[in-house]
Amino acid sequence: MSFEHKNEKPLSPKKFNDRVFLYFMIAMGLLIFSLAIGTVGYKYLAQLSWVDAFLNASMILTGMGPTSPMPNDASKLFASFYAIYSGVTFLTIMAVFFAPIIHRFLHLLHVDVK
Repeated sequence: MSFEHKNEKPLSPKKFNDRVFLYFMIAMGLLIFSLAIGTVGYKYLAQLSWVDAFLNASMILTGMGPTSPMPNDASKLFASFYAIYSGVTFLTIMAVFFAPIIHRFLHLLHVDVK
């Protein structure tokens, strides 16, 4: 998963698309894993339905905030830690997703034109 050095030629469009797809899949895996943690936590600790638990996990993960009140201390603690985790995770997912695109752009700026 390393990128080419600035002195190397840019990847072909096919290989670049494959790289973007790989990083997209890694980002989606992190997203699904994070949503699963939140959904299960809200389901069992806050006694929410599966749909409401998924809604809360999605809203927290994207930074919008919870939609349901937390009925007990365990659910409030979970919601607090999940919110902290989600803030870092969302930024990580975006960084993973955009890494090959930003690298390609910066790499093209360093290529010598002959």
